[in-house]
Amino acid sequence: MLNVGIVGLPNSGKSTLFNALLKKQIADTTNYPFCTIEPNKGIVRVPDERLPVLASIVKTERIVPAVVEFIDIAGLIKGASKGEGLGNKFLAHIREVVLIIHMVRFFKDEGVIHTGGKIDPCADVETINSELILADLEALERQKEPRGRIEKEEELFFEAVRILKDKLNQGVLAKDVALMVDQRKAVKNLFLLTDKSVIYVANLGEEQLTEAEKKRKEFPFEPAVFISAKAEAGLDRLIEFAYKSLGLISFLTAGEKEVRAWTIKAGMSAREAAGVIHSDFKERFVKAEVISFEEFVKYNGWEKARLLGKIRIEGKDYLVQDGDVILFRKN
Repeated sequence: MLNVGIVGLPNSGKSTLFNALLKKQIADTTNYPFCTIEPNKGIVRVPDERLPVLASIVKTERIVPAVVEFIDIAGLIKGASKGEGLGNKFLAHIREVVLIIHMVRFFKDEGVIHTGGKIDPCADVETINSELILADLEALERQKEPRGRIEKEEELFFEAVRILKDKLNQGVLAKDVALMVDQRKAVKNLFLLTDKSVIYVANLGEEQLTEAEKKRKEFPFEPAVFISAKAEAGLDRLIEFAYKSLGLISFLTAGEKEVRAWTIKAGMSAREAAGVIHSDFKERFVKAEVISFEEFVKYNGWEKARLLGKIRIEGKDYLVQDGDVILFRKN
């Protein structure tokens, strides 16, 4: 499951967004599983209009969508990398997530103070990025290169550490540092905070929504989504954006028991995708019966599609496509 951390300065709208996502989830999901894990964690479905269509064809009431776990992480202040405020909790929670939603305050509200004294979105981004960079530099400084000869793997690791330290000191995030594939792999276990994928969410006041394109031109950070956390408009777009920003797609299964969307990385093979359902399917994979969502709908389900020869038989190396409806066969 994709887990996403919502971060930002205090009063940037993190909790408002989190609550709006969960409120929308409850309102939308008569037939969808929903779970709040803790007060600051919640499971939200990935909008997928294909699922109810499949459910009506195979005549099932159980729909299981792909889901995203959203985590409302404690607000950060300057000095968090040194433990100021709830800094230690903030940094620890960020290490647990795959994707960061960075809330940036654009809205104006005299009743909600700004910790910096004024609305300055770019300065706010730099504050948080600076704290994350400082935390990463501290982690890198702890890596002491041994004297004498070292193994090739260690050499790659310390080469990457040296490059990262140099670039982070220049204000470059780890994810934007040019490293060779082997170098990046070598430092993966450091779990650097600035190596995580980020979506910047510009939190506008509802009266500012008409100025979104103008605001976008003034905001140099990408990728960015402009929404109002208080309004439902844009929430589905944000969820989909978070899902796709990591190169994730969904394949579908459809039977009388349930209709379900399964999350995989784009470019995953049929055998690997089968393992997402159960390791047994991967180990004992024989074949995959595949049809696109569009053709499944066109031929009104498995029976007619089989009769007309529209079901493709694919082997273990077939690259699964978004929207494939698949029936895996195992030995």
